[in-house]
Amino acid sequence: MSVTAAEGWKAAGVRAGTKPSGELDLALVVSDRPATVAGAFTTSKVPSAHVQLCRPRVAAGHSRGFCVSAGIANAFTGEPGVRDAEVMASAAAAAVGVEENDMLVAATGTIGERLPMDLVLAGVSEAAASLSVDGGAAAADAIRTTDAYAKTAIRTIEIDGTTVTIGGMAKGAGMIAPRMVPQATLLVFLTTDASASAELLRDVVTGALPRSFNAITVDGCMSTSDTVLLFANGAAGVNAHGSKAFADAVTDVMAELAYAVVADGEGASRVIRVRVTGAAGDADAYAAAREVAGSVLVRCAIFGGDPNYGRAVQALGQAGCALDPDKLRIGVGGVELSVGGEPTGRVEEAAKAIAGDGDVIIDIDLGLGSSSFEYLTCDLTPDYVRFNAEYTT
Repeated sequence: MSVTAAEGWKAAGVRAGTKPSGELDLALVVSDRPATVAGAFTTSKVPSAHVQLCRPRVAAGHSRGFCVSAGIANAFTGEPGVRDAEVMASAAAAAVGVEENDMLVAATGTIGERLPMDLVLAGVSEAAASLSVDGGAAAADAIRTTDAYAKTAIRTIEIDGTTVTIGGMAKGAGMIAPRMVPQATLLVFLTTDASASAELLRDVVTGALPRSFNAITVDGCMSTSDTVLLFANGAAGVNAHGSKAFADAVTDVMAELAYAVVADGEGASRVIRVRVTGAAGDADAYAAAREVAGSVLVRCAIFGGDPNYGRAVQALGQAGCALDPDKLRIGVGGVELSVGGEPTGRVEEAAKAIAGDGDVIIDIDLGLGSSSFEYLTCDLTPDYVRFNAEYTT
């Protein structure tokens, strides 16, 4: 059910015609009562028209729902694209009977193309007529572009003896290297029936991002449309203020969805977990993990089953973190390969360890402090190159 798992939420997914595949391509999600909202958006200097429209609306802190179109990003489309986003939001708001500023919109797909508004508006009307509590699965399916499957996650918790539900859906498989800030192609939508102020939601999203969507990469390319939105409608009748369980549950949902995005990376066959420990500070741990995770050479080596730790060493050398080669330890697949710059002679053992299925773990101990960080990526395969070489042709 994803975004309709929480009480008071309805959704629909329909075919408007913006995907050439003929699949579902427009989603509409609406709360049956006023809701608060907080979010985070791409830091790209070329944000999509929908991001430009939504930033001030999300900053206002209230919303009744959102509409998403898949297949065309409506990014790099100038003022006409912004007007299209405004018309889409206005039509969705009118179709469900809410204030125009309470409707948010998003789009994902090819950059540089405007939306076919006749198709989008017809899809909005159809979606509004199809809203139901069972529509979450169709909505999650409709926001996909190159995704192999829909991505959803749900958590339930107790707050003061009352059950609270958080449901989420995400899309993303390529153009994934989010660097989002509150106030990121990757689209993430979370709904809850807890009551929460917009300020609380902002704090929760801010706390969850560094350990979820801001800690993944598929191809090192930040989208113009990256967006994460968290809505709370209070239908459960309990306030999440001061609840660590609520913040933890939202973080868990975001982390599960982030993992699913990496696992579905275009052409990917393995998830790679880059785990850095012993860093002199948090910023160093993050920089080291991100540099190794983003290394094309590291990712190619893992695809080939080659535990070439020298590629991780190269990435660390340019990460900008404090580094002492004499204290560095590197392991792959649970097998230590280098200690203080000296090889351990366990390359064949490591190759066998990473030959099977499942996640590949790269362990890096900088030996300089107590800070740590984990960054997720995936292997780089020939299928990724083929897919993106033919993306618009």
